[in-house]
Amino acid sequence: MQNIIKIILGFFLTFTFLNAQVLEQNGEKDGYEVTLKSSKALVVGSNELLITLSKDSKIVESVKVKAKFFMPEMPGMPYMESEGNATLVNGVYKMNINLPMSGTWQYQLKFKTDDGVVHTIKGSVNL
Repeated sequence: MQNIIKIILGFFLTFTFLNAQVLEQNGEKDGYEVTLKSSKALVVGSNELLITLSKDSKIVESVKVKAKFFMPEMPGMPYMESEGNATLVNGVYKMNINLPMSGTWQYQLKFKTDDGVVHTIKGSVNL
């Protein structure tokens, strides 16, 4: 009986991990092409996000990038958010975001260009 439970649990965990998908979302804002990726499938806890920005097919490396992930208040659950600032590493902006629970997380990805204009991209991810 214990072996059967172990086998069923093993199958469950295997299919759960195989079903996990890496985040990759693309967008465009004011002529900038933006790609938001995760280095691995999103999990409850800390997640590394990779952001690439380009304009006219050239990588943009002179902006400040930050993101806010949030989940609205629901019955029996408070509003939650996690913010982070990205750092530029080899042409890719990297940041860590902590998502404390499963569900649909909305985000606002903001980047400030040299001319002082703040561009905002909104989206959501499922965890």
